[in-house]
Amino acid sequence: MKMRHNKKRNTAFIYEALISELTKCSLNKDEGKREIIVSLIKEHFKKGTALNKELAAFSIILESKGLEKDMATRIVSEARRVHATIDKEEVFSNQTKLISEINKSIGKEAFNNFVKNYKSMATISQMFNQTTPIKKIVLLEQKLIDSISKSDDGLAEVKHIDNLVYRTFATKFNEKYSSSLLEEQKSLLGYYVSSFSDNAIELKLYLNEEISRLKKIIEATAATEEMVSDSDMKVKIDEVVSILDGYKNNPIDESMIKEVLKIQALAKEIQL
Repeated sequence: MKMRHNKKRNTAFIYEALISELTKCSLNKDEGKREIIVSLIKEHFKKGTALNKELAAFSIILESKGLEKDMATRIVSEARRVHATIDKEEVFSNQTKLISEINKSIGKEAFNNFVKNYKSMATISQMFNQTTPIKKIVLLEQKLIDSISKSDDGLAEVKHIDNLVYRTFATKFNEKYSSSLLEEQKSLLGYYVSSFSDNAIELKLYLNEEISRLKKIIEATAATEEMVSDSDMKVKIDEVVSILDGYKNNPIDESMIKEVLKIQALAKEIQL
């Protein structure tokens, strides 16, 4: 019999649904709701909380792709080991409180947000669930191992980026642009470099705020008389706004960070 999965009791889903709602608020300029969501995320997912620990266990698997079979097996095993150390009653209690606060301050529709990796999150949640039959757990483990292993043709891309890669990226960028690096660019790089240790929570919050700030600057420029009269520049400005709007559907990767860094420089130049 197929087990029913309650997405409201899936910590990874709740977190990503909130991030999705936060992005919509930033794009719609709903500052009141955006501040509420930021406050909820910081309160319930801060380091040391039960929900942060459970999210980290999910992330061990969700952030792994294109691995050798042996490594994939070890990753899934490690995720189960980490999750076994978490106080399940505390997780349930914290989820209950967060669900209640979301319903009251944001609205139940927040749980209807599209979350890209929901199926994988559901599989992981069922594997973590202590009431799941042993045979079912074994099958779920194998399913997850297969999903994060290299494909038969060896072309699967490794999307998991470790600490060394983050540091290498930041070092190279600093070497190239250190003389002209803006404070906001340094902040972005700092969050990006440290994102591996906190499930990118702080990075996602910063990006939502920063993208909202950048969009306001670009849109204000587009409305000036100079831009309105220059059709070519107006087209380019609209393209930048479109890029910023598109980030809500894209994963955070090196390419996105580089684009935001460039837009930060553009916004600064516009303000001079």
